[in-house]
Amino acid sequence: MGFINSYNPFGLMFTLFPIMFIIVFGVIIFSIVKNISVNMHNNKQPVIPVEAKVVTKRYNVSTHHHNSADNNMHHSSSTYYYVTFELNNGERLEFPVPSYEFGMLVEGDSGTLSFQGTRFVSFIRM
Repeated sequence: MGFINSYNPFGLMFTLFPIMFIIVFGVIIFSIVKNISVNMHNNKQPVIPVEAKVVTKRYNVSTHHHNSADNNMHHSSSTYYYVTFELNNGERLEFPVPSYEFGMLVEGDSGTLSFQGTRFVSFIRM
């Protein structure tokens, strides 16, 4: 006989549920640990001010659909903003930026970019 009893339709469900729970829990723990390690790495880096130019801006909208207990569909969305800067040596760096900074930056702006590791700190126009 196989691992799962073919006469018990719930056997597969009770076998897969713990495996799926462990996988989902593992992915959540991995994401938390990775975010903490990136944050710790950035905190150890010096804040570097460099002359830079705003090359391009982009945003990413994620839409989420939720079913409620009363069977109504609820929608929510998250918007993430990114700006690419070009340094005087030609190197390009892209950073996620807060929405208020995104709105204030214009492609072609030149100024002083400050960053810490992979974290955007500020951009001061000339």
